[in-house]
Amino acid sequence: MSEEHEEYEVEALGVEVSAQPIELYKVLKIANAVSGGGEAKFAIAEGYVAVNGELEQRKRRKVYDGDVIEFNNEFYLVLCDQPVTDVAEKPKKAAEPKTAPRAKSGSKPAKGKGLGAKSKAGTQGKSSQGNRSKAKKGPADKATGRKPISF
Repeated sequence: MSEEHEEYEVEALGVEVSAQPIELYKVLKIANAVSGGGEAKFAIAEGYVAVNGELEQRKRRKVYDGDVIEFNNEFYLVLCDQPVTDVAEKPKKAAEPKTAPRAKSGSKPAKGKGLGAKSKAGTQGKSSQGNRSKAKKGPADKATGRKPISF
């Protein structure tokens, strides 16, 4: 083997977690190595944290039972009795309900005397929005990428 691993013996504080995998910044919070999640994320992003001897800058890196975290010249050993659970991504359901009501209300004309007035008011609002977008013409600022606004 061309690559040799050296083993070191260090004292590590055990950090018991209820489930694995767990995100790195949460382990630092549980171990009371930092005062809050924002501080943990900052320390990780700035390169003050190592996982299993390698510098780690991903705040949400998944850590498992047996991983060793080094921070502030102290070592923390992740301990978990639970088996590894697969983290399934949540489907984006929020986008569908937002588009569906718009299609229903705008695709069919309203029936009845009272509803007709509301329908006309809705179309007037759409035409005024169109006028606003036309007023924002002009070249974008090269430094910021913003278009000029006139009142």
